[in-house]
Amino acid sequence: MNHTLRLLFFCLGLLPLLGQAQWAWTDQSGRKVFSDRPPTPDVPDKNIFKRPSAPPALTSTAEKVSAAQTPANTSATAATPSAKAGVDPVLAERIKKEEMALAARRKAEEERIRMAKAENCKRIQLAQKNLASGQRIARTNAQGEREILDDAARAVEAKRLEGLAASECL
Repeated sequence: MNHTLRLLFFCLGLLPLLGQAQWAWTDQSGRKVFSDRPPTPDVPDKNIFKRPSAPPALTSTAEKVSAAQTPANTSATAATPSAKAGVDPVLAERIKKEEMALAARRKAEEERIRMAKAENCKRIQLAQKNLASGQRIARTNAQGEREILDDAARAVEAKRLEGLAASECL
């Protein structure tokens, strides 16, 4: 019996929550607004993210007059280019900034790649000059032993450097 009584009082306590109409939308400055009254007509439908289940009834004469004047207000706001196109100016500016940032990142990445290719090209040209100088060139093989390049190895290395120069030094 005690458990049933507690459940009944709990359910009775939840009843006022069902009758409360709650609106939620994002205003022009990007802040979330919560109210029991609907937003003004200048708030686009895409910014309203919560509506009550039933539309609230107009109770006062002032609300009826303001509701009667809203079609004139919406036509006036529809004449502005941003409302006419259905584009939120804050969102459009944010998108523009993101596109500019993306373009700047792409440009920086392309510059980094260009600088790396230029550095690789300089190294390849230096290796070709060293190879063409006729000096003895030693390198370490896979076993960690030092070996001197003979004429056949020099020719293979020269061919490899030419291929690299063709791809890196445009």
